[in-house]
Amino acid sequence: MEAAPLYQDVAFGPDGGRAFWLRAEDGTRLRLAHWPAHPGLDYRGMVLLFPGRSEYVEKYGTTARELAAMGHDTLVIDWRGQGLADRKGCPDPMIGDVGDFAEFQQDVRAMRAAVDRLERPAGPLYLLAHSMGGCIGLRALHEGLDVHAAAFTGPMWGIPHARRLRPFAWASSWIACHTGQACRVAPGATHETYVDVQPFEDNELTTDPDRYLLLQKQAELHPDLVLGGPSMRWLLAALRETRALRRLPAPRVPALTFLGGNERIVDPDDIRALMARWENGRLEVIAGAEHEVLMEIPETRVAVNAALAGHFSAHR
Repeated sequence: MEAAPLYQDVAFGPDGGRAFWLRAEDGTRLRLAHWPAHPGLDYRGMVLLFPGRSEYVEKYGTTARELAAMGHDTLVIDWRGQGLADRKGCPDPMIGDVGDFAEFQQDVRAMRAAVDRLERPAGPLYLLAHSMGGCIGLRALHEGLDVHAAAFTGPMWGIPHARRLRPFAWASSWIACHTGQACRVAPGATHETYVDVQPFEDNELTTDPDRYLLLQKQAELHPDLVLGGPSMRWLLAALRETRALRRLPAPRVPALTFLGGNERIVDPDDIRALMARWENGRLEVIAGAEHEVLMEIPETRVAVNAALAGHFSAHR
């Protein structure tokens, strides 16, 4: 795999991190970052980390550092349309766009194939998926992604429109996609990245000012990484995919899901509903936390990391 840029100055990942380019089946260029486990520790396997919408591999350097201290390698992807991966579809590269969420499964397959080409000790694979990555990850499990266990943080298993407004979201996105407005930014979103326009006060991501400042610094120092709001086409594709996933039985893979008690970005009711019928699953609600439990205050991160370590260790 050809070497790709990795902005270590803002990633703060463990030593030995590298990034690579790879191609999906349709030729879309993607980026992977691999951070190894701390040497000398009991190796506990590789974590496939699926980021959320608008994210990039550097955002998870600190998470990879925490996983490395548990004995895990971390492999993170820039999904098509974000980070340094190819941005196709809309003329404005700041608009997040995808025509069908099935396209992301090409990215998953490319990532999984890359695992077998990386030098690492033998060990199990795990999934850790956040927000939109949780939607992509759930579909991947249904399609046979071979992991020993999965963990989700604020998974996008439902779009958080008030129930009475959901018909409007469906209608407006469908009309936009059939009247030449597919690349119009979705209602309530902008062409700018969230952390550039939203001050820390009342942000919907984290209650930790230091972690929020880090996200702002990443956007300031490397603006090529960031993304603005989603397109109407993305919105319609997301509505279709989350509805389809809600109609499927829960996978048999052991799962642990974290939900911030103050979740405002994805639909908490859909998360609760799926976890209630996930036979080998457990839901942990983190009181007072926002959407990004992996980037919350230190006390929350310690508790979440301990739960992750226990969950993954129980399924080696």
